[in-house]
Amino acid sequence: MQEASRSARLAPTTEHCLRMQKAITCLYKRPNASTRLIFFPWAGGGSIFFANWGRWFDESIEVYSVMLAGRESRSRESFAQNIDQIVDEVCEFLLPLLHEKSLAFFGHSFGSLTSFATAVRLKEKYGVEPIHLFVSGISAPHSELRLHTDKKSEKTDEDLLCWLSTAGGTPTAILQNKEALKMFIPAMKADLRIVESFMYEKPDGQVLSCGLTCFDGNEDTPHDLEAWKDLTSGDFSIHKFPGAHFYLKDPENQKQLVAYVTKYLESYQISYF
Repeated sequence: MQEASRSARLAPTTEHCLRMQKAITCLYKRPNASTRLIFFPWAGGGSIFFANWGRWFDESIEVYSVMLAGRESRSRESFAQNIDQIVDEVCEFLLPLLHEKSLAFFGHSFGSLTSFATAVRLKEKYGVEPIHLFVSGISAPHSELRLHTDKKSEKTDEDLLCWLSTAGGTPTAILQNKEALKMFIPAMKADLRIVESFMYEKPDGQVLSCGLTCFDGNEDTPHDLEAWKDLTSGDFSIHKFPGAHFYLKDPENQKQLVAYVTKYLESYQISYF
């Protein structure tokens, strides 16, 4: 009886669903899905890239993509000043969904840190966590390697654009469009400042119990992926793909990522339910 009452309180209201649509994008509804896969964007990124991945997953997985303040339909809102602001907002929208279906997180670069911080908050404050955390393109939050990374948020716009052109992943049309850059660069620098200010000490024990998978491009700047293993007691693996920082924009890599994530999540459902 108590559980039923709790579920009723947590059930998403119409008002909540309408507000959630402003911050979390779902382009391909899967009402019969057993798992909701939540994507967290890279620095400066919007929600559409990952939201479009929803068409490649089968009926067992429904894809949601986080839309951060200051971009897309939220372009008039102020950027988040720290990672806690992002985590608070995402948790607010996810909590009513937790009793319905399993959740899994996937983050790339900056999104790996925000997805991890969200998973930790859910577990520490609410006693729940995603069934799996897929992280990509960044060292573990407590890794010393992060301390020696250049502060890209302090680069001039010109130097930042030069770095973006070598990192790949940013369409040439955007890099050559002054109006588009006026919106893109501030969002990216705001996110980069959060990445660079986010300090996380190595915990005494694992803070998560879910499985954790690391993805990376084999031509990207070296990342301390092994350190992610310190953060969970669940299963752990590392997989590398051809390409640099935005390896996941390559169609073949996308196909393999979707296949891997689908197989893992469907296997989890079979094993635990």
